[in-house]
Amino acid sequence: YSGDQAMKVVGFAGYSGSGKTTLVEQLIARLRARGLRVSVVKHAHHRFDIDHPGKDTFRHREAGAFEVAIASSRRLALMREFERPTELSVHHLIAELWDGVDWVLVEGFRGSDLLKVEVWRPATGHPARYPDDDFVVAIATDAPAALPVPTLRPVLDLNDAEAIARWLIDNGQRFDYDPERYLPHLCHPPPTAPDAAGRRAGPPAGPGRAPGA
Repeated sequence: YSGDQAMKVVGFAGYSGSGKTTLVEQLIARLRARGLRVSVVKHAHHRFDIDHPGKDTFRHREAGAFEVAIASSRRLALMREFERPTELSVHHLIAELWDGVDWVLVEGFRGSDLLKVEVWRPATGHPARYPDDDFVVAIATDAPAALPVPTLRPVLDLNDAEAIARWLIDNGQRFDYDPERYLPHLCHPPPTAPDAAGRRAGPPAGPGRAPGA
């Protein structure tokens, strides 16, 4: 990624009902209040759509367009249709983001190799993940006394988003993201051989155009 400072990426992992979305929403506002630009990556478990039947972009997709990009003076959206079911890693999604953001907050992808904050509430009835996940670097909870296993990791107050934002900023270097560590083939694509006419192929397709996409 370009820029003098590395993009910082942190995951928020937890089961449904734990409060991940509420916490991420609150952190966006607090980071933005500090003049930081924030992007979010969200995992969807089920079929989802951000388009609407009858709209021009929906009709383009229904007609068979692989990608549809739409932009105004305020917003840009890109919709890509996979030709068969494709599971992209969180790193492929991060690679699609603009590289000038300060922080990327990742909601979901709890099995990924990103450093993450576990969001855990005993009221959900789900077990904590941190005893078995070395990538959990802190736990945000509303019941620290109920943690099932003692830990040396920081235990953050789930109801104090301001304190969690301060903790992220104070530990920012820990979350510096190096894409070469995860997707070296995207950062340094291999050279392509010339064809019979001596021409070289264009750059390899992006993550959304990987085989099977």
